[in-house]
Amino acid sequence: MSVDHPEFVALKAARDESLKIYPILMYFDYKHLPKHLQDVSSIFHKVAWGMAAVSRNAETSAGLRKLLEAKDCAVRAALG
Repeated sequence: MSVDHPEFVALKAARDESLKIYPILMYFDYKHLPKHLQDVSSIFHKVAWGMAAVSRNAETSAGLRKLLEAKDCAVRAALG
């Protein structure tokens, strides 16, 4: 799919909108991590973005904060 394909443009717009509403989502990026930590962190990335897509309210914000804390713990645990 090319970057000007309508579906790609719509997905990028939805991602940008979610980041505006929930800036905390940027902390769920994982591609900068070593592979063994990417494996752990990517699970939380998928859940976080799924939460942001399903509902937009205060409970989602609270859930994302708690999920970030859990992700940080899981990544630290994977460090050894």
